[in-house]
Amino acid sequence: MTEDWLIGIDLGGSKTEVILMDRHSNEHFRQRLPTPRNDYPGTLDTIAELVSEAERNAGYQGLSVGVGIPGSVSRLTGRVKNGNSTWLNGQPMADDLARLLDRPVTLTNDANCLALSEATDGAGAGHEVVFAAILGTGCGAGISVNRRPLTGPNGVAGEWGHNPLPWTPDEELHVRPCFCGRNGCNETFLSGTGMALTHRLLWGETATSHTIVTAAREGQEQARATLDRYLDHLARGLASVINVLDPDIIVLGGGLSNVAAIYDELPQRLQHHVFGGECDTPVVRAAHGDSSGVRGAAWLGRTGN
Repeated sequence: MTEDWLIGIDLGGSKTEVILMDRHSNEHFRQRLPTPRNDYPGTLDTIAELVSEAERNAGYQGLSVGVGIPGSVSRLTGRVKNGNSTWLNGQPMADDLARLLDRPVTLTNDANCLALSEATDGAGAGHEVVFAAILGTGCGAGISVNRRPLTGPNGVAGEWGHNPLPWTPDEELHVRPCFCGRNGCNETFLSGTGMALTHRLLWGETATSHTIVTAAREGQEQARATLDRYLDHLARGLASVINVLDPDIIVLGGGLSNVAAIYDELPQRLQHHVFGGECDTPVVRAAHGDSSGVRGAAWLGRTGN
């Protein structure tokens, strides 16, 4: 039966992925294709091709489709905004896909898909309010409440990456320009590129976040100092979320979510920044890893949001 199946699309800057799931969380088909960069019609056609392949494997047509995008949808205009895949911005993507696929299509931010995935059958299952952050090349976040993505009237709920890191001197903020046009955003501190910038500012050396984390684990003094500074930045960034939202659990995805020191050291650091001097908020790694985004997109078909 068609209602037993869910199709999710994770639209990335370089790859677009589809998953076919049933409503019991079982995966039946997955495929990736290159994302046609700077080609909006080509992006739509790629999504249509992947949906068609998923339906061929299901043996049914007209299945529900959810799409996670690197941006948000304006409630005022229905068009994509804030996308770092800039060729999507200003486009009525939900309407265009609905016409192309001949069915309603649900779009939301890819970080909301992470939150929904982990809240439904991942590390946040059983929790009412789940805050999920992506710590990768960039830095974003999403919120799930009662297993539904929270987007807000402006479509920017959870856009944690583009707030300034709290309790930071102005001079430190201003040496971290962000692609959004502002300075000192969380993304410029807490992403992998943010960690690399911290290392360069401290030591005058260029290194990737992976190299820094590996060297810190091996006891290299400068790398350990950079990681220590990163953990302080992360504690400040997440404490501001707890002070406003006070989620039941925080789930981390992205490449830096695999850094073991985060889970060993962050709980104690959070206490210094959360209002009241105590913090009982669990901070855990995403259960579905890199698959969480596309799984969350599939669950959009169940929630209708």
